[in-house]
Formats: sequence, C-alpha cells, structure tokens
Amino acid sequence: MLTKEKLKVYAEYIDAELDKRLEKDDKDIKPLLDSMRYSAAAGGKRIRPYLTLLFCELLGGDIQKAMPYACAVELVHTYSLIHDDLPAMDNDDYRRGKLTNHKVFGEARAILAGDALLTYAFEVIANNDQMSAEDNLKAIRILAEASGAFGMVGGQEIDLDESAPKDYDKLVKMHRLKTGALIQGAAILGVLAAGKGDDEKVLNATRAYADAIGLTFQIVDDILDYTASYKQTGKTTSDARNHKTTFLTFMTAEEAFDKAVGITAEGVRAVSFFEGKKELNELARFLLFRMR
Repeated sequence: MLTKEKLKVYAEYIDAELDKRLEKDDKDIKPLLDSMRYSAAAGGKRIRPYLTLLFCELLGGDIQKAMPYACAVELVHTYSLIHDDLPAMDNDDYRRGKLTNHKVFGEARAILAGDALLTYAFEVIANNDQMSAEDNLKAIRILAEASGAFGMVGGQEIDLDESAPKDYDKLVKMHRLKTGALIQGAAILGVLAAGKGDDEKVLNATRAYADAIGLTFQIVDDILDYTASYKQTGKTTSDARNHKTTFLTFMTAEEAFDKAVGITAEGVRAVSFFEGKKELNELARFLLFRMR
C-alpha cells in the first residue's frame, strides 16, 4: 500500500483499539469518561502510533505485540493536546475541526481527562501480556522519558517562556522536546516490540530518522500555521495570534521548506540499511509534502 492508504487503514485499526480500551463505563464518572473519549476519538492521522506499528512490522515483528504500546503513545499524545489547548496554554477553540475539549466539557474536566489519559497509557503498557514484564518495564521508561520534563513537557515549558525572544537553537531544542521526543519514543517502542531493543545500530538509526521527521513535521506545521486556512488544518492559528516564535521568525516559508527537505534527507539516509527503507522514505516524503 502507498503511505497515505496505509496510514488510513492503520489509523482505523488504532481507532478501533482505542475505542475498546475506553469503552468501560461508570455512571458516577461518566462526564470524565465522555471527555476522555471525545478527544481520543477526534481523529487525526495517528502518525505517532503508526510509527510504533510500522517500525515493529519493518523489523520483522508482530504488530499485535506493538498495539498496546501504540495505543499508549496515542493516549499520551491526546492528553497533551487537551492540555495544550487550554486557556492557560495556547487557548485554542478548535482541534481537528471540532471544538476543543474544554469548550465542550469545561476547563476542570478537560484537565482531569488529560490526567486520566496520561495515567491510563502506562496501565495499558503494563497490561501488555504479549510482551515480557521486562520489556513492558522498558516501554514504560521509554514513554515516560519521551513525555516528561526532559521530553514533551520540557518542550512545552520552553514554549511558555516568553520573557525573552527565543534564539534559533532554543527554538529547535523546544521542538525536539515538545514534538520530536514523543515521535522518537513511538518509533523506539516499535523497535522494542520487534525484539530489537538491544540492537544499538538499529536504535541509533531509528532515533536519527524519528528526530528528522519530527523536526520536519514542526517546520511544516509552522508554515501551515501562517499560510493555510482553518478549512485546511482544522484548527485555529494560535501561534500567529499569540505572536509566538516559530521557524518563520528566522526565515521565509520557502527557506523553511528547503531546510525541511535537507533534514528529511538526513533522516532517510540514517535508515538506508533497513530492509523497509522504502516505506520509511515514503512516510518521510508524505510528512514533508503534507501541505500540498
């Protein structure tokens, strides 16, 4: 399958798994559960969990073993979006063409929903009975590092600090943490599920590839934030509204795109020895050209 078609198929597969994992109900906490399900079912390309499944598959693993890890990644990603949209953060009204969680359920419940999704992610990993307890422990560590203070949350902290204009290096660091860390963690979880968690050559190549597509993803996102309409992106352009520092603070959209092309090429070269390099190449190009 072509990347776009495969992404759609796997996204439907991931959505079905998430639905099953979030179907349990309790009338006393139903508003919280509805809030969790609302954002988890909001759609999207599911790039992060797709990376988990794809790396597992390309390295000869069984994607059924990787599915709980993939779901955990998306649960963390969903929590981060709920919190990112809050008035105290980016103050967004729309996400993926739908009202943001706090606009539907209120700020307090949106915070709780994010908390619950984050916590549940690690429960899902711990209950993966298709992997060993040792591997599940490694998976918990990988996801915790990717999403914590020295990963995604740390990147969010840098994003909040508007006391002084960011220099270019700090901007890159912010995005490597805020966006790239979870993308890298997702890919590494796929390597672990494929039984290659001790192969340093594979791990290093995977990190380099994921770092490259993560940075490219953010550069393209910055370009879209300034050039695309709400109809195209399904969200409001909060970066422009909030006068945030982006890649377009330092260069034109054309220069930013050229930089993304170069970064993508570096990432593709890193995995050139993979048997599944063609699919990884196609995915990288898909993310690079997703604005066109």
